[in-house]
Amino acid sequence: MNILIIGAGRVGTSVAEHLVSERNDITVIDTDPQRLRDLQERLDLRGVCGNAIQPSVLREAGAEDCDLLVACAPLDETNLTVCKVAHDLFNVVKTIARLRSSEFVEGAPLLAREGGFAVDHVICPEQSVTTYIRKLVEYPEALRIIEFAGGRVTLAGVRAGAGSRLVGHRLDEIPTLVPNLDMRVVGLFRREQPLKADGSTRIEAGDEAFVLTRTAAVTEVLGALRERERDRPVRRLMIAGGGKVGLRLARELRERYEIRLIELDRTRCEYLAAELGTDVLVLHGDATDEDLMTDENVGETDVFIALSSDDEDNILSGLLAKRLGARRAIVLINRRAYTELVQGTQIDVAISPQHAVIGELLAYVRRGDIEAVHSMRHGAAESMEIIARGDRRSSKVVSRRLEQLDLPEGVQIGAIVRGDEVLIAHGETVIQTDDHVIVFLPSKRQVRAVEKLFQVSATFF
Repeated sequence: MNILIIGAGRVGTSVAEHLVSERNDITVIDTDPQRLRDLQERLDLRGVCGNAIQPSVLREAGAEDCDLLVACAPLDETNLTVCKVAHDLFNVVKTIARLRSSEFVEGAPLLAREGGFAVDHVICPEQSVTTYIRKLVEYPEALRIIEFAGGRVTLAGVRAGAGSRLVGHRLDEIPTLVPNLDMRVVGLFRREQPLKADGSTRIEAGDEAFVLTRTAAVTEVLGALRERERDRPVRRLMIAGGGKVGLRLARELRERYEIRLIELDRTRCEYLAAELGTDVLVLHGDATDEDLMTDENVGETDVFIALSSDDEDNILSGLLAKRLGARRAIVLINRRAYTELVQGTQIDVAISPQHAVIGELLAYVRRGDIEAVHSMRHGAAESMEIIARGDRRSSKVVSRRLEQLDLPEGVQIGAIVRGDEVLIAHGETVIQTDDHVIVFLPSKRQVRAVEKLFQVSATFF
């Protein structure tokens, strides 16, 4: 696929890294020649220096042969204009725009192809990160919560706790241990290495498990893998950093939780206080200041969330909060090296804004009828929602039992959504036409094999 990326910032670079590794032809446009040179030295792609709203620059970058344009320049107006020019002058097939403003929502007439800015899909990293964190607050035992099929099925990532009901037992013993829970462990990682999630594999304390279940059962599933503190529901949150994400998160959670928001900039504090009203206590100060954190009783906080624009401050404040007694610490980290650095520390979850949004883009690049894609484990693994098409003659999966499928090593089908019915997958489960199939891939190198398996072929017998 020929893909044109506008902007070589953090989001644009992350998009390029993911898509280049999947053998796409990538061209990146940016106004900074040094940034493009750095990208070209690391990745197999082409760089074009210039302003992408100019037709001559788009033409030089190959817009006439472009299959997908991803506009992720810093300014909304640049991204909107680029999509419009690309559509009107070069008839680009698909356009995606990064838009920070809440005024532009997907499907709005202003963004339509006819008479609008010709934006097919909107991505907002700030909203994606906010949704990501909100789910972790709702399910504090989880490392990751991903919903599929309109929210009917959930994939939960969780660190197995010593003393929990399932630790020390094989996967094929789960139906006996928790007979009322219909769930499937689709991925298991031990000391960062993937394990084969078959019946003979035994769950150990500290393993990172990925479990598919009905959304209504998520809390019980997490409880089976963790020693739940049932007498301590999440009530108190402390947010460090009142930027776009901090403000969005406080707005969404203020009616359900007691929130304290710490912001270093006094002018921003005044703005936040006016926007959030009396529902949120806005504090002026530094979240790395131990005296301030102690005075504000961070030790009684159920979830501490560091969302400033400084990675180092987020890490330090997260570690400080945990040392002072905070039950859980979630930190936002932009640099990949820092994300790997905090693994194994007291910080519970490190979130990368780039990985929070990459799945929204991957769904447009994948071959086949892909409903959703989610990048996991810092881009190493993926989960996909694929719609099964065709019949027994034209498809390698339709009208076949799961145990008959030639799945790549380690790939697991965890659930099937058929209309309003949710089926947790087992070996005897048969895939039917139009089923939504939830697939877990422990390595993104297996994507092409899975896509090929689900592709419809008129000549397959």
